[in-house]
Amino acid sequence: MCRPVAMEIGAIAITLAGLAARIWMASGTFLNPDEALHFRLANQPTLALAYRESLTASHPPLLTVVLYYWRALGTSELWLRMPLVLAGTVFCWVFYKWLAKATNELAGFIGLLFVAFLPPIVRLSAEVRQYALLLVFLASALYFLDDAFENNSAARMAAFCFCLYLAMLSHYSAFWFAIALAIYALFRIFTEGIRGSLLESWVAGQLGAVALAVILYKTHLSKLGLGDSRPVLQGWMSDVFLQRSYFDRTRDHALVFLIGHSFGVFQYFFGQLAVGDVMGLLFIGGLGLLLWRKNAPDCLRARSLALLIVLPFAIACAASLAHVYPYGGTRHMAFLIIPAMAGVSVAIARISSEKWTRGITIAALVLLVCVLFGKERRPRMDRADQGQSHMTAAMGFIAKGVTPPDVIFTDYQSDLVLGHYLCQQRAISLAAAPSGFEQFSCAGHRVVSRNYKRWWFQVDSFAEDWRQLTEVYALKPGTSVWIFQAEWDANLADQLQKDFPEFHNLQIERFGNNINMFRLTVGQALPDLSSRESSSSQFKASSSRLAACEFSFSLQHRPRCTELEQGVALTARRFPSGPPR
Repeated sequence: MCRPVAMEIGAIAITLAGLAARIWMASGTFLNPDEALHFRLANQPTLALAYRESLTASHPPLLTVVLYYWRALGTSELWLRMPLVLAGTVFCWVFYKWLAKATNELAGFIGLLFVAFLPPIVRLSAEVRQYALLLVFLASALYFLDDAFENNSAARMAAFCFCLYLAMLSHYSAFWFAIALAIYALFRIFTEGIRGSLLESWVAGQLGAVALAVILYKTHLSKLGLGDSRPVLQGWMSDVFLQRSYFDRTRDHALVFLIGHSFGVFQYFFGQLAVGDVMGLLFIGGLGLLLWRKNAPDCLRARSLALLIVLPFAIACAASLAHVYPYGGTRHMAFLIIPAMAGVSVAIARISSEKWTRGITIAALVLLVCVLFGKERRPRMDRADQGQSHMTAAMGFIAKGVTPPDVIFTDYQSDLVLGHYLCQQRAISLAAAPSGFEQFSCAGHRVVSRNYKRWWFQVDSFAEDWRQLTEVYALKPGTSVWIFQAEWDANLADQLQKDFPEFHNLQIERFGNNINMFRLTVGQALPDLSSRESSSSQFKASSSRLAACEFSFSLQHRPRCTELEQGVALTARRFPSGPPR
């Protein structure tokens, strides 16, 4: 068998293995709160209402539209995740084809190994999130752009523009990559003397991208963060979460911030701190090898690739320094997977002197260390605790152990999960509720939750939550209220039991470590939960909240955001609030 055919078969096998890894990661677990939120936005009677719901989220509408149609074929966890699983798999193949063509087959093969099997990258395309769509459309745009220049093809340039638009409709971070692609294209246009219909097609496509960006900004992006101390272009997210991912001149030194957070990006992608640092150094080395290549025929092409690899990082750094977008080891940096893996793959290929056995061995060892010793960042659910059997058991307990007169009380993120499963994936119709609360009924059970402003229950504020619940709903003494949590850190019951003698005998129904519920009775005396003794426990709780915010991506709903949905039902007021990483 000739070598090119063998390499192609090997690449196909790796891509299919990457698909299997994603299917495994996506199967057997219940939806986390963010995934349940994305489905709830799309699970509407009409596409128009689903689009209006999407305006309350901090992302463009494409995923909502995809889920709106996809749900007609099924609503199981694996099926809802399948569009992202498939998109993530196609991304692996397109990335390989682009990198192999832009550099060499070995670098492309190494890059394919990384994007197919690195656990954090697999996880990004095994959940109901936007990142798999973002990556496949960005990689496709890049592939068609290079192909258009090499073949002088206006049709391929049109394909580039179409993929770029879809990426921009998937996630707002695509804007930064679009700027990088524009600068890269201009460099090639001027250095290669591109003229005629190809240049005209590119200019027309760029004007279309600008128009789309303006439309998205006017209709959606500019409305995010209304009521915050900073508008969206001043880093509204830094007031809500991701504080440490924005440069703060009163706290950070610019150079130290950029270097540290750049290595944090590689630590996140590889899922292992030491490996991430080494790969960050290799990335820098790869850039050097491209810039200082002395082979004249390849010199311009190598420098074009170096420019493409470094531009997204430079733009992301500038955006963070300008307080516009976070920068660091979070999934918000998913668009940097393409240049990061390209730079590292080029470096490993050159270090191995283009020897296939040596290069693949190095890449395989890196992957092995990441898989065996990598650690998912908090907040997280261990796979065993997120098993579907736990959710089935929890719903079974509610069906048998919670009587209709009882009230189920949740925080907002638990409400998203509970509503999804208690209502059996049907669209949820919210009933009129007092200020600060939301409520719905499913399967004969009445569920009351705090609204988006109370993303999770906290021990020091739970007494106030309880007081408001009993007062505004005028609950009679003796009424049973079940406190339900299903989230990354479902620890309210444990903290109550540990910190307060009155709760030492609290009976907690546990379904794994991330689902629990316990019963309180209206009229029973509660201790002063705001006066916990130890400052260390307060620091721990504060740190946990900060960690949960630091790696989240959803936006807290602000009161004025509802102006976007004039005349829409109460369901349109659901806004992704303070989510987990």
